[in-house]
Amino acid sequence: MGCGVVLACLPGLARAATAPEVDVTLQAAYWVDTTGQSTVDQVVSLPATAFQPMERYRAFRLDGAALWLRLDPPALDPGDRWYLMLSAAAFANRATLHTRGRDGQWQTQEAGDRLPVSQWAHPDQTPVFALAPEAAAPVWLRLENRPASLSPRLLLMTEERLLEMRSWTFLMVGGYLGFGLLVLFLAWVHARLYADRAFVAYCAYVVCMLGFQASFTGIGGLFFWPDHARWNDAAPALFMLWLTASGIWFVREVCAVSRYHQRVDRFVLAWSLFGLVFPALYLWLQNHAVFVVLNLYGLLSVLLSFGLCVWTWRLGEKYAGWMAIGFLPVHLSYPFPALRSAGLLPDGWATQYAVLIGSAIEIPLLLYILHRRAKEFNENRARLRAIESTDPLTGLTVAPVLTLRLRDALRRARRYGHHCGLVLVDLANHADIVSREGREAGDRALVVAASRLSAVVRDVDTVCRTADARFVVLVEGPLPADELKRLAQHIVARGLERIPALPADIALRFRLVSMALPDDTATAVEDDHLIAHMGAALDRMVSDPRKVVQHLSPPATPPLPQDGSVELPAAQKWAK
Repeated sequence: MGCGVVLACLPGLARAATAPEVDVTLQAAYWVDTTGQSTVDQVVSLPATAFQPMERYRAFRLDGAALWLRLDPPALDPGDRWYLMLSAAAFANRATLHTRGRDGQWQTQEAGDRLPVSQWAHPDQTPVFALAPEAAAPVWLRLENRPASLSPRLLLMTEERLLEMRSWTFLMVGGYLGFGLLVLFLAWVHARLYADRAFVAYCAYVVCMLGFQASFTGIGGLFFWPDHARWNDAAPALFMLWLTASGIWFVREVCAVSRYHQRVDRFVLAWSLFGLVFPALYLWLQNHAVFVVLNLYGLLSVLLSFGLCVWTWRLGEKYAGWMAIGFLPVHLSYPFPALRSAGLLPDGWATQYAVLIGSAIEIPLLLYILHRRAKEFNENRARLRAIESTDPLTGLTVAPVLTLRLRDALRRARRYGHHCGLVLVDLANHADIVSREGREAGDRALVVAASRLSAVVRDVDTVCRTADARFVVLVEGPLPADELKRLAQHIVARGLERIPALPADIALRFRLVSMALPDDTATAVEDDHLIAHMGAALDRMVSDPRKVVQHLSPPATPPLPQDGSVELPAAQKWAK
């Protein structure tokens, strides 16, 4: 019966030995060297009972100790090159593999954060060791790490599988970094375009996120800083702290916390500054206590950012609620690496790439939210600026702007010897509409009147509301002789068209006075009093309800400059 069991297991062992990738973590046995000083010969001489089987994936808190793993690899196909990969690049200060050669001597391969990646036996994003199929078993792996817990995961794979895994990893992480740089560029363009400090905070957040992912996945140590071991070891923790601090600053800017509570705003600012300066203490001590503070700071920052978004949203900050939704992908993926660093989760694909996937969703989503927010704020600022030069009800130009444009038009007319036009329009039945349909209907009639007056003139002309139911139209020159008469007829006709928002029997009854300018006759009126002069003429028309249009005749001769010389048109000047 025992022979039958052995024969039944042989096909499985053969498949394990020839498979392109095998997880051999649970086939290992471990021993913790509390002194961290034992050599490989001393470890080999230990009794077999000193080693305990790895019955499950587990985390080891070493803090100066060393973890020894004894692994008996299955029979390897000599036709392939085989490698042993240690997962989790950010959680191994030093990894040393000892194997016996054919001559019985120990052959050593080293990797880990405390050694420059360029000096690894096989430089890669994570420690990788070559295994010769003819090497004597077992192999011995020494691991050390502090202050984070160590959760080893060993993968035995062929060279072809290693290259395939490396290519997919480089494609995924490289695409992520390239996409992040593109988003960073767009955010900086928005920061310059809208002059909004929230975009600056967002840029800092994205830079820290890209730095964290490059260091956490091992890509940074392989490509960006292969000769700087100390930085490679500290970069994941430092970028994590800066990422958290910049994220809190970003939330503070977008949620406008200072608008709602000054003390809360000062606390949030202090919390963000703590994340910027705490890395100095972390690098100095690098013990379990500061590591606990780092994890607590990250966890509490997640809760703080989400709480600030919800709190300000409930107080009326519209985009704070969208920010809470935008942060969700990273907030939901953050527990995987956080629990891994605390030793509660073993190394795996989720602990390594969960935040990367979450941030790939979060970063463009936050940029879109910021873009909508900035666009709306910019439109509001444009409306506020327009209030100074625009009538709030009709959207027409206000009187001071009309005065400036009228003076410019008269100056050009006198210089080039042509005429411009001024039309004063009164909505004669506005009072009747208000008394019959109410003030709201009267305001609606004014808005429609302004729209129809703007529709009958050119873009260069100016329509202004100067009184409750009175409008002024400045027609820029050069102005043909009968243009004002045709314009007056057009205005009266447009007023008689049906208004959908008002009863069918109500029309806009316009009464108007027009004048061609400049009028330099002996009875000419000062430029500043033109509108008042035309208004008086319009008031005199009230006694004759049948008269709705009056044209004040311009002078028969072109205007002369004050010195008495004749000003020629520009074209004649150049010809002369």
